Amino acid sequence: MRDQYQEQLDGLASRLAGMCGEVAAALDKATRALLDADLRLAEEVITEDVNVDTIRAEAEEQAFALLALQAPVATDLRIVVSAIHGAGDIERMGDLALHIAQAARRRHPQPVLPDEVAPYFAEMGRVGVQLATKAAAVIRSRDLDAAAELETDDDAMDDLHRHMFTVLMDRHWNHGVAAAVDVTLLARFYERYADHAVAVARRIVYVVTGQMPGPLTV
Repeated sequence: MRDQYQEQLDGLASRLAGMCGEVAAALDKATRALLDADLRLAEEVITEDVNVDTIRAEAEEQAFALLALQAPVATDLRIVVSAIHGAGDIERMGDLALHIAQAARRRHPQPVLPDEVAPYFAEMGRVGVQLATKAAAVIRSRDLDAAAELETDDDAMDDLHRHMFTVLMDRHWNHGVAAAVDVTLLARFYERYADHAVAVARRIVYVVTGQMPGPLTV
């Protein structure tokens, strides 16, 4: 019975790690759609978002079943509760990738980004995918050092996000208000995506140590 219970807990973690893989792929596609005005990739992200929603629903159903039937305590209880919250964070990452893809579709066939900011968004996409991939690894390994690395990686995203405001406030910006609004919103989507990945890592720290790291507003 205990072996079966442990398999269920492991399966729950596997679902969450799989979700991280899904949203990493979604952000990669959405970023390429954004940079290349690729309507096909944008449509793929939009269509496939339902997969992440489905996995979240299945993960939550499994977690609530464990709460009801197994009455977990201590570490096991932290795993189940963190899984419920973590599934929400990961689904939100998928939603943010979706928003990026929708922006690419909305402006197609015109590019969304001025050439001068495109390299920064390419880097934000790279950092975001890396964060989601690392979050999946942390869920599987419960490695506290690896979880802490996500905080450092998130600093890079925050720096890129802040730099966008410097670019927008530059008196040489000549791309108009609509482009400025697009850049502002898109940079925020990437920054929040990273924040949710860090929140997932922090929930793993809570699972292992019993203490949640400092608050993160997402």
